[in-house]
Amino acid sequence: MRASVITETGGLDVISVEEVPAPEIDGDDVLVEVEASAVNHTDVWIRRGYEGEPPIITGIDVAGEIADVGESVDEFDAGDRVVLYPNTTYCGTCEFCNRGEITMCHDYGGLGVKTDGGHAEYVTIEAKYAEAIPDDVSCEAAAAVPSNFGTAWRGLITRADVGPSDDVLVLGASGGVGHGAVQIAAHVGATVYAATSSERKAEKLRELGVDHVIDYTERDIDEAISNLTGRRGVDVVFESIGGEMYQQAVRSLVRGGRLVTIGATEGDANQGMLRHVFWKQLEVIGATGATMGEFEDMLGAFFAGDIDPVIDQVIGLDDIPDSHERLADGAGFGKIIVQP
Repeated sequence: MRASVITETGGLDVISVEEVPAPEIDGDDVLVEVEASAVNHTDVWIRRGYEGEPPIITGIDVAGEIADVGESVDEFDAGDRVVLYPNTTYCGTCEFCNRGEITMCHDYGGLGVKTDGGHAEYVTIEAKYAEAIPDDVSCEAAAAVPSNFGTAWRGLITRADVGPSDDVLVLGASGGVGHGAVQIAAHVGATVYAATSSERKAEKLRELGVDHVIDYTERDIDEAISNLTGRRGVDVVFESIGGEMYQQAVRSLVRGGRLVTIGATEGDANQGMLRHVFWKQLEVIGATGATMGEFEDMLGAFFAGDIDPVIDQVIGLDDIPDSHERLADGAGFGKIIVQP
């Protein structure tokens, strides 16, 4: 089968489309013919050597049609369409796994990071990690939600306990996680603020339920939040950027506010802003991935039409190197989907 492989750490030239053996299935597995997968910043981080261990077939988010089932599988048949829960690697015995918090396990990982993923024609996975897709949902849309919308759900709903009384600011709102976060915050009734870099993106965010959009190329985000909230600040900031944005995120929070950080695409913050953290009595909350329960809750909202991923581009395996550049320059809005 054809697959996109990161062969080693390095530049775009280490991404190679190769002919590799199709995966085999064990008794509890399903073999999925991939109809759609997604490109993520994690793929870029693997290529740069920040996580994962090349060589590996990337592709965390996967949807497709079951081609074969193992002898112990009775909940699926060949021809069923499924979306896959990606966080399949964990020890199962540590203190975190024992309390159901597998995303905190030291062995945490999964598709496209620790095991071969969905940037290929086929992928195998234990049947318990597959979820049926309703007839009215496309595989392209289903492949756009697992890791990004799952992380946003965990960060906002589980970790920050966002509800109708909250004002929520989302940074990086036009990205895969960010455009999911604004919808999830709106879904639970919060007042949603979002920062972006152009009127084109701002209009898309308004269509997704954002109440107030800030163009951070024209004014500082914290200054805009101060003006919009009568100098109060927001209850929650959801951010995935780090770098210099972290300082504006902290300054945007009300006293007792919650900062949810789920990534650092621009690197670690240059300052911890501890003076603001202790004086304003802030909570700094990390979030990574989603448990199976959180994943299923998120899918329930997605299948009901309450949240809806935006697809930026649909590409082939050979176009994946270009997609890494598109992610890096922030030119798109939403998810890049791969059809093998």
